[in-house]
Amino acid sequence: MRTLPVLALAFAVALVGGACTPDGATPVPDATSAHGPASAGPVAVASVPATPTPTPTPTPTSAPVAEADLEPFAMNLAERDDFVAQYTFEWCVGASLQMAVNIATDERRTSRADQERLWELARDLSSSPFGGANPRGWTAALDELGVGPYRLVSLPTMEEALVVAAEAIRATDRPVGLVMWRGRHAWVMSGFESTADPRTSDAFEVTGIRVHDPLYPHGSNVWGRSPRPNTLVSPETLGQQFVLRDSTRVNLGVGPGYLLVLPINQEA
Repeated sequence: MRTLPVLALAFAVALVGGACTPDGATPVPDATSAHGPASAGPVAVASVPATPTPTPTPTPTSAPVAEADLEPFAMNLAERDDFVAQYTFEWCVGASLQMAVNIATDERRTSRADQERLWELARDLSSSPFGGANPRGWTAALDELGVGPYRLVSLPTMEEALVVAAEAIRATDRPVGLVMWRGRHAWVMSGFESTADPRTSDAFEVTGIRVHDPLYPHGSNVWGRSPRPNTLVSPETLGQQFVLRDSTRVNLGVGPGYLLVLPINQEA
């Protein structure tokens, strides 16, 4: 089993919130997210004929078609040694890029030098006034690495974001990037559990999310603990750190919402 990389700097276990800033924003210590028919008037009464007219036999109506029973579904693309921890508080995007390559291909990228190089690639593609690597650079770097295409998308609710993420993982067999902490941190989503298979039904809900936080095991004293890599978390647990981004400090080319770095099919 491959030894997971460890953070190279000596630091306290509790992270000051916002230290990993894909948005490039300055960390902050205290981030707080049957009406019937109308009457037609008097009705004329017809005379009754001497010989009653036989009543026609009603035409049978077809019984309602019952919906097929929905079977719970689960999938996970990640293996145990796909996880990579970030070597510094700033390199969450670099570590997330390494994990995406590990999950989507047969490569294993874990070194500090490679993580720094990938972070610099994402930073150079970010066009951020703060000098960091933001979600635009993260998305572009995935395409540069040949694991794309990816697209940065914004969804109005977490529920919709999780459905779209599950559909993308099912359709592409590639992980999704989750933009956490209102744009300040990067996680990877490698799988999910749902009430039905997204490939065969649109009527499903996501009940569990497989996540990889490169900051593990340190977490944040503002946002909370980092889940153990490849943990299945509930939407409620994820929602403590995966929150709506409404900042306008950096123009990401998408509106406010829950941000995903989303794999798409080549023809999309």
